[in-house]
Amino acid sequence: MKNKITAFAAFASAILGLQAQEQTTKIDSLQEVVVTSSRIDLPFKENSRTITIISSEDIKKSAATNFADVLQQFAGVDIRRRGTAGSQADLYIRGGNFDQTLLLIDGVKMDDAQTGHHTMNAALPLEVIERIEIIKGPAARVFGQNAFNGAINIVTKKDLKNTVSVKLETGSFGQLNAGVTVGTELKNSSHIVHVDKLSSAGYRHNTDYDNSNYFVKSVFNKNGQAIEMTTTFQERKFGANGFYARASATEQYEETQNSLLAFATTFKNEKLTFTPRVYWKRNQDEYVYLRNDPTVYRNLHITNKIGAEVNASLQSNLGVTGFGVDVAKVYITSNNLGNHNRLMTTAFLEHRFSAFNDVLDITPGVAVTYFSDFDFYAFPGLDVGAKITDNLKAYGNIGYTYRIPTYTDLYYNDSSTVGNPDLEVEEAFSQEIGLKYFSARFTGSVAVYNRDAKNLIDFIRPSTDTEVFTATNIAVVNTKGIETNVAYNFNLNGYKQTLALGYNFLEDNILDQNEELSRYSLNTLKHHFTTRLSTQLFKNVSQNIVYKHAERTTGSSYNVWDASIALSLKSLEFSLTANNIFNADYIEAGFVPMPPGNVLFGMRYSFK
Repeated sequence: MKNKITAFAAFASAILGLQAQEQTTKIDSLQEVVVTSSRIDLPFKENSRTITIISSEDIKKSAATNFADVLQQFAGVDIRRRGTAGSQADLYIRGGNFDQTLLLIDGVKMDDAQTGHHTMNAALPLEVIERIEIIKGPAARVFGQNAFNGAINIVTKKDLKNTVSVKLETGSFGQLNAGVTVGTELKNSSHIVHVDKLSSAGYRHNTDYDNSNYFVKSVFNKNGQAIEMTTTFQERKFGANGFYARASATEQYEETQNSLLAFATTFKNEKLTFTPRVYWKRNQDEYVYLRNDPTVYRNLHITNKIGAEVNASLQSNLGVTGFGVDVAKVYITSNNLGNHNRLMTTAFLEHRFSAFNDVLDITPGVAVTYFSDFDFYAFPGLDVGAKITDNLKAYGNIGYTYRIPTYTDLYYNDSSTVGNPDLEVEEAFSQEIGLKYFSARFTGSVAVYNRDAKNLIDFIRPSTDTEVFTATNIAVVNTKGIETNVAYNFNLNGYKQTLALGYNFLEDNILDQNEELSRYSLNTLKHHFTTRLSTQLFKNVSQNIVYKHAERTTGSSYNVWDASIALSLKSLEFSLTANNIFNADYIEAGFVPMPPGNVLFGMRYSFK
């Protein structure tokens, strides 16, 4: 095990060392992207955290057809899917559970008070995504309590000019997808509208799905004080064979709805940037144990979150100060969890100091949150960065994080799962140090991290003789790991080619405490290796190959290969995507075997 870690660390260090000798001043445009997920906006290369930027071009070359599949190709991000098309998937970063990673859309927090199982319900179609920002490590001081192990911000496109794009796709398991994306630029407003529908007969009994996505983004009063409106609606209807409960529960069925309506505007002068926002997020989840007889067992949960926030940054001689306030009221109506509401108020403050001609940057910060049904909690943290050369930077960060229990943790009750209203808040102290390098040809990074957590919440049974799992605070859990990423760009036949490698090793002691007794904590990704090769050998043809190796703490290990090819003929594009092309037999979550090899044929036509 130590040899594996040493080999990968040496490999990353060698790459970084080679690039430090490279004499070049040209930086890839991606490194100049301004990361917008925090109050202090910084170019990507200047940030002192472990951040991954996935551009729209990267998405196009990912051989992925949905948001969940894109994220799975990056080391340190664990997407545990149940079935295809992202119908039900859980999001994990660096070993945390699905309640400990926050998803945002243009900075709007999409957490759900019922359960983190619904996080990925808010995932958007790839056609409307400009880029994805993945922030790893303690992020509570920037985003609040759900960013226990990290956060992912979806930045949506703002302007498609006057275009209409239509797609049609068909493939294995009776897949049939259709969608249209419209962009229009008017005199004093602009609008993006996307609608699609995805369906499949399923790759085994009761795994069919019928999913719909709706997205509208408008900018009004462009020539004056512009107001931005974002509204989304996702509906998923799917057979859930073995998704929950037990493998023998083959007739389960679920329908979810997730929606967002948000309005924001920005006031800006030379020193102050001030962005107020109001938003309403809704999630509805209907689950039945027997699809053809809902009267046997049925749950219906509806959560609403109404919020207002103000975020600002102020330039001064002392540096940049970021501050903000977020006030939200959460309501839940449920036949199982009961009816509850919660008021949350969070105040944020951080300041970025620079010294020695911007060679050193120090950013302390804190978030303080009040929960009406818990108490006050503070999340302090500190980021430090040191510029070694123009392209090479060392950094480190520490931070405290908390997470209050979800309503499922507190109140859920059925024959095999029992909530606990006396649960305590999860707490953790995280540390990380890293090194990253940027140039036009090479990018590379390596980071070592550690997390000491207490009172982590899991569903535990007292012994293997009982089938009832009760929500419980685990005493102490230590998690440590190392992550490295390298990308190499080169030209061949006059076209850009990219090879990217990522590896994450993670080790924790959860198994020492709960082996055979835990429902959720025993499936951590111990080794996660990803490779992406994007090539273009001819003017109109591009190819992509993706390889993923995963080894989990349960001992399961698998290798999955995906590939895609695209042919562009002016306004018409044909594509072929193949997933699991070598028919790997594997499980990512629970009792659900993933699909065998499958293909998807696509056609897209754009009108301008």
